[in-house]
Amino acid sequence: MADVLSQGEVESLLSALDSSVTEAPTPTEVTGFGANAIGQISVYDFKRPERVSKGQMRAFQAMHEGFGRELGASLSGMLRSIIEVKLISVDQLTYGEFVFSLENPTCFNLLYSEVLKGNFILDLNPSIVFPIVDRLLGGGKLASVNAPSRPLSEIELKLVARITVQAIKALENSWKNISQLELRVAQTESNPQLVQIVPPNEVIVLISFEITMGETRGIMNLCIPFNTIEPLTGKLSSDTWSAYTKQEISSEDKARLELGIGSAKVDVVATLSEINLSASDLLHLNVGDVILTERDVSRGISIQIEGQPTFTAEPGQLKGHKAFQIRESLLQPKDIIKQYLETHGDVAPRESGAKPKAQPQKTATK
Repeated sequence: MADVLSQGEVESLLSALDSSVTEAPTPTEVTGFGANAIGQISVYDFKRPERVSKGQMRAFQAMHEGFGRELGASLSGMLRSIIEVKLISVDQLTYGEFVFSLENPTCFNLLYSEVLKGNFILDLNPSIVFPIVDRLLGGGKLASVNAPSRPLSEIELKLVARITVQAIKALENSWKNISQLELRVAQTESNPQLVQIVPPNEVIVLISFEITMGETRGIMNLCIPFNTIEPLTGKLSSDTWSAYTKQEISSEDKARLELGIGSAKVDVVATLSEINLSASDLLHLNVGDVILTERDVSRGISIQIEGQPTFTAEPGQLKGHKAFQIRESLLQPKDIIKQYLETHGDVAPRESGAKPKAQPQKTATK
């Protein structure tokens, strides 16, 4: 008599039979598709559309490499230490993923753009914020500083605001070829989940930097929501972001430059004459003695500005103080060279706009 199968054995056989019948065909068995065509298929998640193109991502990378260099230079001058700000990644993800990837507490700065009517986010990791604050307060002697797990105090927030100001200046300079951002700090939080500027599924561009100060390292994140920069997508996709055109100096910039240079202090020295004296003659000088020089009084005195002879002047007195009156300007070396070249006819003066004379050509006659 044949063995009778149990109910469990029958069900296992049926399940094995169903799996063999419903087995998926291999890629080469799909009608109309070859093995090469299957290899070119890429997975696309419709819940996370890539709203920023690859060209725009390259534009972000190029702009913010310059931002990192400028911010590193400004922080080095402020902290009197070598600070390096290096761009490490430019990614596209959702705002919810960005927020949940941050530490809590952290230094979460919400920046508002007056022009774009939108927000940027500048996040500073505590591992680099507290060493910078320690440096600003006179520390920095230790090779590394342990970052405490607590929010920043009011005094520490005031010090970190100086770093944020430098970052805003560098960010506005890196974006000036595209738009004048006019950023300002709208809010500073320690818990990033308390700030919801866009929906969690909104696409953002996350630009990450590594800040290095000695042996201390930390991460700085710049978050740019896509809806904030959406009006500028046309400029980001073209080459306008990298156009460095020579601009004419405006009257306002010229006046500001003249005002800044005009307030600079320079050393002015009036030299009456030069004479060689022996050490014994110098020791025997008394008040009222007269020193004879070979300089003619009609030549006046020489006025030197920052060690460079510039004017001749007449000595005198004004309101009880020793003074001198400018007689004429002395020729500078560049002026002497220019006069020499013009006199000998090697070059024509630029002011006259004249062209150099053509040399006569020799012709042969039979």
